[in-house]
Amino acid sequence: MYEYGAALLIGIVEGLTEYIPVSSTGHMIIVGDMIGFTGVKASVFEVFIQLGAILSVLVVYRDNFARMIRRENWLQKRGTSCYNLALAMLPAMGVGYLLHGVIKTYLFGWQTVVIGLVAGAVLMLVAEKSGVRVRVDDVNQITTAQAVIIGLFQVLSLWPGFSRSGSTISGGILIGITRKAAADFTFIMAAPLMLVACLYDFLKIYRYLTWNDLGIFAVGFVTAFVVAYMSVLWFLRFLNRASLAGFAYYRFALAAVATLYFLVFH
Repeated sequence: MYEYGAALLIGIVEGLTEYIPVSSTGHMIIVGDMIGFTGVKASVFEVFIQLGAILSVLVVYRDNFARMIRRENWLQKRGTSCYNLALAMLPAMGVGYLLHGVIKTYLFGWQTVVIGLVAGAVLMLVAEKSGVRVRVDDVNQITTAQAVIIGLFQVLSLWPGFSRSGSTISGGILIGITRKAAADFTFIMAAPLMLVACLYDFLKIYRYLTWNDLGIFAVGFVTAFVVAYMSVLWFLRFLNRASLAGFAYYRFALAAVATLYFLVFH
């Protein structure tokens, strides 16, 4: 029963934090350690339930994806949404592939997560206080150059604790894109990128699974999907009326709590 309870809790944490700018990786490392859900099976589980969170975005943005799929020869059409998304994904995919071993080996400790939480919070506050004039308020108006810049900001999210949405939405704000438009672009871009990354990780570690694990994996997958779906819808409405500052201050608080916890209990 413990494993099912842990699967439910981690699924909730993944769903709540995957798309809002607080770092899902950071939360799962911290919460997993607190409840003793660690080791190889936990690592495989955390990769697998991300697929549930990805599915939630595919559902939320199903019309956008359907329109893109219907277009012919989209890679040759400069300036189209798909062309921009493809270019935006390249920096994180390239750096992630080249440094995958380094990231997994050296950057998944609580100290690096705390650094990422604080650095990401600072970036969000800088973006919110930048006062850059808004020039783009719809995801379909994002130019190729802006898409590439957002993609470069996404590279920061390879550092655990930094947050994909936090880095890319902040980058969007700094180049004159509204929070909502930047979030739409981020989430649509994240789905194929996360899918590739998850499948890459999963193929390397799936052999550690047994049929007895199917139940807890199903619980985590479904939980992550449902909670992520609700979280994305809430976050998109939130961005229409509020800034990222509150999330930045939460990250400072979480970094302080995590530091205290690991220093006292480890």
